[in-house]
Amino acid sequence: MHATKTVTPAQLPEVLLNVAVVRPVFLWGAPGIGKSSLVRQFAASLGLDCVSLIGTQLAPEDLMGVPRIVDGRSQFCPPVEIARETPYVLFLDELNAAAPDVQKAFYSLILDRRIGSYELPAGSVVVGAGNRATDQALARPMASALVNRLVHIHLRASAADWLTWAVDNGIHPWIVEYLTQRPDHLWSQPPKTEEPFSTPRAWHMLSDVLISYGDDALNDDTVALLGHGTLTPKHASAFLAYLKVARHAYDLDAIIKGDRRWPHAPEDRDLLYFLAETFRARLAKELPADRRHASGGVRQFAFRAKALLVELAELSLEMAQLVIAEDAEGTPLPAWFLVEAARDMPRLVAARS
Repeated sequence: MHATKTVTPAQLPEVLLNVAVVRPVFLWGAPGIGKSSLVRQFAASLGLDCVSLIGTQLAPEDLMGVPRIVDGRSQFCPPVEIARETPYVLFLDELNAAAPDVQKAFYSLILDRRIGSYELPAGSVVVGAGNRATDQALARPMASALVNRLVHIHLRASAADWLTWAVDNGIHPWIVEYLTQRPDHLWSQPPKTEEPFSTPRAWHMLSDVLISYGDDALNDDTVALLGHGTLTPKHASAFLAYLKVARHAYDLDAIIKGDRRWPHAPEDRDLLYFLAETFRARLAKELPADRRHASGGVRQFAFRAKALLVELAELSLEMAQLVIAEDAEGTPLPAWFLVEAARDMPRLVAARS
């Protein structure tokens, strides 16, 4: 399903509080961005139990229950986890991945708030969730009758929201520090091949195993093993390079200020790559699209950046090209900066000769 508008994890509770209490909601989002945990947190905020039913693990009879004879007539008995007397949040996870007959079994729960003779207690909330087919996840077409029974909300990952949560929930400080510098590495598009990819869930897993090892037991090989076992290969390599930067006291701010130089030893190539990527991210963040909106401090930073590009090109033309190239989403640096860099480069090179 196409997402015209999206919400962040921090925005979702208010949306659910105003929408899910009156109409059933379906929460769309990529794998690993926290849909399930956010619904559980929402239930807890209301003081309600959260009952999760996973669509891919159910058959229709799991919802309808088994029949019993009452006064000579058969009566279906829904499972005890559903048939509660007090209100609760019914979370239908992986709903759009369920078989069509299971999706049909959910219709009456979603629209009529009942299944068989059992009716959800007043005050209960129904929330469904699922991944999108574009995320290389298991997803079946949702029947129009089911689509029309739900309010559709699209969730996106937010580095700012996740980092706020991470600081309060014991996420390893290396990961917090890294994603503070590279928030764009929190999430990556799921690959078409069977390999790990970066999500908030993946970073949480990496944090857990790093903590399990303990900092004293972690060497570069172990971190590389764990990083490549949980993250996108590019992000895993960059994270390992960041740790080397931190351990060797390399700091991009110090390089920008002129207190340190780009690392130049052959064995420091991964450090140089990480710093170049971080430098490019800093330029994209701080340089405005229009030069007229640049403050004096920003113009001074841009001038220093051009000099650093010359220094970087002397060490590695490939790394300098990485800085000025479009990013993974095809977004270039501001045109005015690229024009000035091309114009001033010969003069800056001559000044260094």
